[in-house]
Amino acid sequence: MGRPEYAKGSVARSNPRQYEPAVLKAESFAHTVEGFNAADQELYPQEIPNSRAWEFLSANIPLLDCPDQGIQEVYYFRWWTFRKHIRRTEQGVVFTEFLAPVRHAGPHNTISCALGHHIAEGRWLADRRHLDQTVHFWLRGEGARPQAHLHKYSSWLAHALLGRFCVDGQGRFMLDLLDDLVADYRQWEAERLLPDGLFWQYDVRDGMEESISGSRTARNARPTINSYMFANARAIALVAERAGRSELAAEFAAKAARLKELVQTHLWDSRAGFFKVRLEGDGLADVRELLGYTPWFVHLPDGGYQDAWRQLTDEQGFAAPFGPTTAERRHPKFTIAYDGDDCQWNGPSWPFSTSVTLTALANVLNDYRQDVVGPADYVAGLSTYAASHHLTRDDGSAVCWIDENLHPFTGSWLTRERKKAKPNFCERGKDYNHSTFCDLVITGLVGLRPRADDTIEVNPLAPAQWDYFCLDGVGYHGRSVTVLWDRAGRRYGRGAGLAILVDGRELARREDLGRLTATLPSV
Repeated sequence: MGRPEYAKGSVARSNPRQYEPAVLKAESFAHTVEGFNAADQELYPQEIPNSRAWEFLSANIPLLDCPDQGIQEVYYFRWWTFRKHIRRTEQGVVFTEFLAPVRHAGPHNTISCALGHHIAEGRWLADRRHLDQTVHFWLRGEGARPQAHLHKYSSWLAHALLGRFCVDGQGRFMLDLLDDLVADYRQWEAERLLPDGLFWQYDVRDGMEESISGSRTARNARPTINSYMFANARAIALVAERAGRSELAAEFAAKAARLKELVQTHLWDSRAGFFKVRLEGDGLADVRELLGYTPWFVHLPDGGYQDAWRQLTDEQGFAAPFGPTTAERRHPKFTIAYDGDDCQWNGPSWPFSTSVTLTALANVLNDYRQDVVGPADYVAGLSTYAASHHLTRDDGSAVCWIDENLHPFTGSWLTRERKKAKPNFCERGKDYNHSTFCDLVITGLVGLRPRADDTIEVNPLAPAQWDYFCLDGVGYHGRSVTVLWDRAGRRYGRGAGLAILVDGRELARREDLGRLTATLPSV
């Protein structure tokens, strides 16, 4: 039976599962979502209320079973919060960032700042029409109008869409958007290009207001926007090549190559061993900031820059109990402030930048030769990130929680704590959709590395001492994929070792944890 159609802009009810799990049973995890519902004060229901949360999630998300119950709980929690942000409009579905109305949002309370994160997470939903409609909103609908502020914040939209294509294999969607993405890129050039070829941005328009290196008014060349634009140019070049538009492909490949050279030449501080912000008055900022890892988020650097990653685990660098911090702790302007702007990036830990950093770290571990960081550092970072997803309520009860930013030494939600002390407090940051988590589990911990070709690649960063894990019912290139590790072969009854199953049939296996590849059978 085919999957039911639904009206434009709506979300299907009682959707049968398209990508059936081969090992795990969805009902085994229903109690987890029911627990989130029971503990929740549903302040801002949108298209899929709590009463329908499991109905939607059981039909749409990959299932996870792993021995780290903290990571597993937060994996389901983040899917549970993600569906809260699906909002129906007359033009189609959009993803929101805040549930509470905020003054700086555009139509339907949308904000473009975390759009790339929304696509990275949303690409793993079985029903990707929600994602299609969100993208069309930003490129062709109300989001494309000047008042909607698509360019109010830096964006890696084309790069994110290429990443989505590497999951679903649906090239027609990208090809159809090619001219829109080219026009979007040229608009960025008109608005933000410096004479030397780098892009400039205010820190607040990077979504990183009140940073040590930044300014709400200075036109600084930042590793963030330049990495994003490198990745966008490269994505456009690849799509143009698939479309047979060789001149356009060559033009954008040259743009990407030029940005790569400029970032490595002008934004790398060889003495500090770090990518930094170049200030408007010229010269690099005197501070290492977490945004310096953004080039690896998009595979920009060549080999030879990896020593920068030593700062991630250094307590004078970015390491903290609920970190990483957004600025190095040794800097004299590092602070955790209870005055000034509510949102500061001069010390607090932000899930937005944590998810960028962990994605970048997974790229380093998968695709670069180095001995600075290892899989244990990724697992430690993901575990710390998972542990931050909690709140102790006034009555002493602890619940899963995601909000704006964290006090890196206590784990309290800093902006929430500050706003709570003011009159007319409302839960603005509750269930904040400004980062990824599930994508980090899928592509990093379990190690399903999305690719555009017909090779399926798995390289788990999960600890070697784990006895088991399973990611099941993953929609990948039109097939249902299972990745499982069963040391003794007793938990899942599918034999010992690491295995890839496609539509329930074993495609590849190895005895130990490590990289495993195979050719996907044709659909």
